[in-house]
Amino acid sequence: MDITKDIRPLTEFKRDTAAFTKRLQETQQPTVLTVNGKASLVVMDAKAWQDMQNRLEYTDAVDGIRTGLHQITDQKGEDADSFFDNLTNRHG
Repeated sequence: MDITKDIRPLTEFKRDTAAFTKRLQETQQPTVLTVNGKASLVVMDAKAWQDMQNRLEYTDAVDGIRTGLHQITDQKGEDADSFFDNLTNRHG
């Protein structure tokens, strides 16, 4: 994100929404919109937003796997049979 190009007043966005939309789609970069000189909104192309969400979900999954592997290494985990037996006994 280039802060000098990607921060604009909301009024500018309202005046030329079509140009903003075209730029957002071309650059795939978000734009910060300001109201009274303060950051108020972030707008971005839908595809860029979905790509970002996919990366966040992937990162969360990798973090979960990494945590599980550390637990195994530190012998803090529980084997699957015990886990499911305990789960069944608590909720069954």
